[in-house]
Amino acid sequence: MQSTKGNGGPNPSPFQKWVSGIAFTFVIALLGYGLAVIPGFNKIGSLACAIIIAIIYRQLFGYPENIRPGIEFSAKKLLRYAIVLYGLKLNIDVILNQGLPLLARDIGTIVFAILLTLLIARWIKADISLSLLLGVGTGVCGAAAIAAVSPIVKAKEEDTAIGVGIIALMGTVFAIMYTVLRPFLPLDSMDYGIWSGISLHEIAHVALAAAPAGEDSLAIALLAKLGRVFLLVPLCFILMYWMKKKSAAKAEGDDTTVEFPWFLIGFIIMSLLGSYVIGNMIEVPQSVMDGVGQISTFILTAAMVGLGLNVSFKALRTKALKPLIAMAITSVCLSIITYFTI
Repeated sequence: MQSTKGNGGPNPSPFQKWVSGIAFTFVIALLGYGLAVIPGFNKIGSLACAIIIAIIYRQLFGYPENIRPGIEFSAKKLLRYAIVLYGLKLNIDVILNQGLPLLARDIGTIVFAILLTLLIARWIKADISLSLLLGVGTGVCGAAAIAAVSPIVKAKEEDTAIGVGIIALMGTVFAIMYTVLRPFLPLDSMDYGIWSGISLHEIAHVALAAAPAGEDSLAIALLAKLGRVFLLVPLCFILMYWMKKKSAAKAEGDDTTVEFPWFLIGFIIMSLLGSYVIGNMIEVPQSVMDGVGQISTFILTAAMVGLGLNVSFKALRTKALKPLIAMAITSVCLSIITYFTI
């Protein structure tokens, strides 16, 4: 016999809670897409818009506990599926054949961004966990990098959501600044593209800044950026090794076990498929590939909704300001140094 609530209504089954929670994150994600077409909001993208809506919902109505299972599924499982699909955007063959000279610069960008962000964070006594996420997002590829390393470094879901929001906002500001400054800089289109690709935060930010300089500038910028995406995999394994060493140094009994990031294997497999199988051994229409890309972006957006629901304004006031300062200083320094080393 089906149980009922005190008001006489039916008590949802676990499966109904699961489905309802996923559907809830999908609805908020769609609202994020709608908000992103409004002038002003279109500069920060649908992902950041969805997080903003989720955070506002949490402040006004609280966390929807009755559908928590589905929301947590979106925040954890769907997040990993999105990272796997994201691998299709990485063409390893192009990087190995054309982008090797840029990889050294990309490595420098990642190391510099992470180390400087953490150094500044320690200096101004900022939250180290959130600062690490922002350093990785700045150095590698924004939200996707933060989402990939979060489970490895055992970051809180709240920190992940805050980090993604900050990266989206700051990356957009810097991309617009690059576009405004470009006509006044003594750089040709290729050098400007390289500068954009090795210093800006996300692929979307690189495209936003480099496209006005022409197709050649955009192509070299994306190549430089994809090299940083390529380095996400070794970085994750380095962080996993670091976390294991860190946990080994702690007393027995602490819950510091580092789970192997199996989703990275899926990321690598999808990258190999996109690089060597699709287009070479199997013909797949570009419209299909574009559709898969849109699906991966939507899934990632829905996952971020689940994370955003864990954010409180109190946490934003007490935790986010100093890491934001550390990340902003790092981004400025990264832009200046890479400009003068091109």
